[in-house]
Amino acid sequence: MKKQDFTSRARLSAVIKSARDIMRKDAGLNGDLDRLPLLSWLLFLRAFDALEQEREITGEEPIIKPDYQWRAWADDETFTGEALLNFVNNSLVPYLRGLSSDESGDARNVLGQVFSGVQNRMLSGYLFRDLVNQIRKINFSSSDDIHTMAFLYESLLKEMRDAAGDSGEFYTPRPVIRFMVEQTFLKLGESILDPACGTGGFLVEAYAELSPQATGRIVQQRLIHDLRGIEKKPLPYLLCIMNLILHGIPSPNILNDNALRVMIEDASPDTQVHVIVTNPPFGGEEEASIAKGFPAGYQTPETAWLFLHAVIRKLKPGGRCAIVLPNSALFGEGIGAKIRKKLLTECDLHTIVRLPQGVFTPYTPIPANLLFFNKTGPTEQIWFYEVTPPEGRKGYAKTKPIRYEEFAECADWWGGKEREGRVSTARSWQVSIDDVVSSGYNLDINNPNALQNIDHRSPDELLGELIATEQEMLNLLTSLQRELGATDVSS
Repeated sequence: MKKQDFTSRARLSAVIKSARDIMRKDAGLNGDLDRLPLLSWLLFLRAFDALEQEREITGEEPIIKPDYQWRAWADDETFTGEALLNFVNNSLVPYLRGLSSDESGDARNVLGQVFSGVQNRMLSGYLFRDLVNQIRKINFSSSDDIHTMAFLYESLLKEMRDAAGDSGEFYTPRPVIRFMVEQTFLKLGESILDPACGTGGFLVEAYAELSPQATGRIVQQRLIHDLRGIEKKPLPYLLCIMNLILHGIPSPNILNDNALRVMIEDASPDTQVHVIVTNPPFGGEEEASIAKGFPAGYQTPETAWLFLHAVIRKLKPGGRCAIVLPNSALFGEGIGAKIRKKLLTECDLHTIVRLPQGVFTPYTPIPANLLFFNKTGPTEQIWFYEVTPPEGRKGYAKTKPIRYEEFAECADWWGGKEREGRVSTARSWQVSIDDVVSSGYNLDINNPNALQNIDHRSPDELLGELIATEQEMLNLLTSLQRELGATDVSS
């Protein structure tokens, strides 16, 4: 690390720490679930003001009216107390919330969507002034500050994810994101969508992968336009916009809406995309009006199955997808089996990477899988690869998460874009489509090469796997009960 980088990181870390200390003093904020959103939209306005100043240099008209621009009120240190709080709550936020435009891609629409869910919970105008003064120390015209702030923001998001774990939010570890993006073999000129983008991890990684190849302003602008996301909840949407801006995407192409509704209502060829990389919510129940929008025979409240169905429709012919799914989505009868049949009939499900238990700790103990498929016609055979914890480890935990290096063997085995030279190993095996069909489209297929080692495994390890399996069965039965209940109501 360069000395200059270290100095910048230390300085900005001190700024953020001071900002968080100030927010802790305010009686209106309770925990990081209140503090980080406030910090995010203030950072957003600070960063957006830097973009506005760049526009002014080129003679472009500002997006935000002069009286509401960051520099007009934030740089006036005498503007504080009740007067500042009254301006922010009753003038600034309502003005930004009301911005909109009929033109697609207009920044006013982004601002209006970002601030539609914003509420200032700080009660002290004097503490608010102190907070604003800290954020003023960040120079968003400096590339060093922007890159360092992006790094710090990632660490704040991780804390936010941990704080949100109990509220049903599932976030994807960065090593999993990086591996999925790399094995999707992205290319410039392709439209890339994450329909459950959360705080934007997949889109940030895709941009990091492709940006070095995008030489020239026009190619960069096309790349930014091609990176698309949908996020239903206002808080992750705000965090996503800020995350993408800090990583060099000035006008994020993110829609604040229910992705299932968007993908089902508008599945025309013009709106289909080349690539989808996503970790959709699972274990939840979608509202009945959304499920009813799906074709007859595929209507279920289970979000994971609905997303899989919608993703298949959203892909262009020849498109490709990498998606996270829980074990419970890989087996069972009913609608789940129909959706798996649709997947295997319309797409080439060429690889399933089985993740060990604990990868998504602390959000859920349920094991998950990474499915990679191309919309190029029916599946003929499926390769499975089992990622296992390092020697001496039984799984992963919050304090000992999965590392990117643990995907290295799988990446070497992958065989590049054409998946050439794959062989069966202690961790990989191949299954024919005939075997899958005869089993009722069951994709929960254990490693046959590991069965011989079962006698050498500890009772604790076997008991842990049994508990996980029982949990999956309980989730499956609960989902089936919901389906039967929905059928009884509709009949």
